[in-house]
Amino acid sequence: MNSSEFLRFLKGRSSVRKYSGEPLDPEEIEYILASASTAPSAGNREAWDVVVVTDEDVRMELALAAFEQVHLREAPAIFVVCANYVRSMSHYGERGILYAVEDATIACTYMMLAAHARTLHSCWTGAFNEEEVRELLGLPQHLRPIALLAVGRGTPPLEPMKRMPVEEHVHRETW
Repeated sequence: MNSSEFLRFLKGRSSVRKYSGEPLDPEEIEYILASASTAPSAGNREAWDVVVVTDEDVRMELALAAFEQVHLREAPAIFVVCANYVRSMSHYGERGILYAVEDATIACTYMMLAAHARTLHSCWTGAFNEEEVRELLGLPQHLRPIALLAVGRGTPPLEPMKRMPVEEHVHRETW
């Protein structure tokens, strides 16, 4: 893939909130997880964990914990990506909290792009009640759920989302 193809690949991905409900094949799930394991990581601590949720009842509960976001109920798989503070803090102390969050977000980004590479659709969801998700999934206290990544076969939006011009984000040398 050349740089033009890569940029086209990135621009072709969008958040999808309407899913067919058709289950993912086990190899699709494994591909997404294998891709996440290649993500860069602070000190190679790999301070992230993921709970893969395919059970319809649990997906329903996650949708409720995410303020009734319907796409989480409709998507056949939800990857609950968590920062693992212990893995990072054992090496970096308090700064490890930030590194664990960064590791988890990068891993989730890789999962999202891996889904796109398999012609699947996804939606990163960050609005949810952490304690409800923690309780529902039995997460230990040293894990923080960072994102609920819905993945499935969906209907992308007809029009791409408008994006800010890159110049509005960039500052050179100083602010």
